[in-house]
Amino acid sequence: MGMPLELNTMIVTKGREERLNENLFTLTKEGYRLYPLNIPIEVKKTRDGEISGMGSIQKLEMENDCTKIFYQLISLKTTN
Repeated sequence: MGMPLELNTMIVTKGREERLNENLFTLTKEGYRLYPLNIPIEVKKTRDGEISGMGSIQKLEMENDCTKIFYQLISLKTTN
């Protein structure tokens, strides 16, 4: 019996993202998850939290019951 596959329509970081360069990040999530690629989706710290920006997932890797995403932060929401 395999792991279930989850479809995600936002990036929820829980503060676990790692910066690769100025606006490129990686995030590893438990389980196998599908995300839309190369289109803007919401980036949030928590599922029910405020939007912190918009990201575009460039690459997805699935192995060992984990999903690793590589995403570009394309806009950052600032609070005035």
